[in-house]
Amino acid sequence: MNRFYAGSEIVFGQGALDALPGLLSEYRARRVMIICDPGVRAAGIAELVIEQVRRQIAHVFVFDGVAPNPTNALVEQTVTQAKEFAADLFVAVGGGSGIDLAKAVSLRMTNPGPIGRYGGMGLVEKAGLPLIAVPTTAGTSSEITNVCALIDQETVTKYVIIDNKITPDRVILDPLLTKSLPPSVTAATGMDAITHAIESFVSNMATPLTEYHSLRGLQVLYKNLPLAYEDGGDLAAREQMMLGCAIVGFGFLNANLGLVHGIAHTLSAHFGLAHGAANAAVLPYVLAFNAPTCGEKMIDMAKALGLPLSGDKGRDSLALSEEMERLVRRLNIPSLSQSGVLEKDFDMLAECVLREPVLQFNPRQAIKKGDVLAILRRAL
Repeated sequence: MNRFYAGSEIVFGQGALDALPGLLSEYRARRVMIICDPGVRAAGIAELVIEQVRRQIAHVFVFDGVAPNPTNALVEQTVTQAKEFAADLFVAVGGGSGIDLAKAVSLRMTNPGPIGRYGGMGLVEKAGLPLIAVPTTAGTSSEITNVCALIDQETVTKYVIIDNKITPDRVILDPLLTKSLPPSVTAATGMDAITHAIESFVSNMATPLTEYHSLRGLQVLYKNLPLAYEDGGDLAAREQMMLGCAIVGFGFLNANLGLVHGIAHTLSAHFGLAHGAANAAVLPYVLAFNAPTCGEKMIDMAKALGLPLSGDKGRDSLALSEEMERLVRRLNIPSLSQSGVLEKDFDMLAECVLREPVLQFNPRQAIKKGDVLAILRRAL
């Protein structure tokens, strides 16, 4: 028996933001806190959302202090401001960091602190306050998932809270909000979504329901990411990227992820690498590592993307890995060395990676320190 969870109502398409006042009217909210990052505010995107909120709600407070890879300290700081304002509904605007911060703050409004006590699966006691997510990237799928990723600065680890109670209630997917996204961010967030697709497809928790979403989402993302990267004004490609990201989100929400994310979490915690860029830097080499265990699925994905195959199963199982390496280069995503990671750091990183809970879902188990070191060296 398979179970499949999808907990958010989605409004999708160009102009979807116009639906926000109507969604707000369905709540009894009187004081709305908008959570965004400085870049989204500076680009004027947050103002578009604020304008729509003010059509329905008189009391609005904007917190624009979201940082990449939000920390426990930032969560508690934001909770303090939310309580002082007496917020009764949150609207998250931005990428995965902003939405993850909003999930954590919403959770803490109804549950005791500190936030770190909820790290793990199913540990949240009460549902948070209502949360509407308005993503401005097509990458993390945080807007529709039950996962929140945070940095614990004391232990220097990136950890996740996984609980259906933190899934946003409503989601607005408007590709017009991604139009001004810089090429580098388009590339990194897009590769994050592609990583979600691939890792959830080969996950040892995958089911026919998740595999369908992962594979279809991968096809959509692979076709449209280069188009959106090369021409940010290509709204058809932007819309397809948001669609692919949502489809993939339903897959990995239920199937979980693997070694790529285990390494990326560690890189973000210790070096502050953007999550999508960290994923992309190691993705091709983790795929090559996993191929002996899930070769048939690697070939299935290669076929779905129309990659040329030789008929030799061993060789064809590496076709996806090789194509992802080419795609990462095409998107100009920096290598580990270009991001400031040095080989002298690998021993420490590898030991941290082996403690990552997400490794239990990786298709190839019995991962050793030497395996992680070999992947890091190839990604350098």
